[in-house]
Amino acid sequence: MASFDALLNQGHSIILIEHNMDVIKQADWVIDIGPDGGKNGGHIVQIGTPEEIVKTPESVTGKYLAEKLS
Repeated sequence: MASFDALLNQGHSIILIEHNMDVIKQADWVIDIGPDGGKNGGHIVQIGTPEEIVKTPESVTGKYLAEKLS
């Protein structure tokens, strides 16, 4: 996270694919894609802040992220 902070402080943007909830909870903006993998995935479930993702009942990410935000 220190490397990310250093890049952001220099004015850079970071776009990444991530499954680690400790990283996701620190994001400014999340695009949650799912709801599952393979043929049942690839659809935008929710777009917004981590707090908005948590409030989306269809979001599998939100269920796990809620534990990290509480």
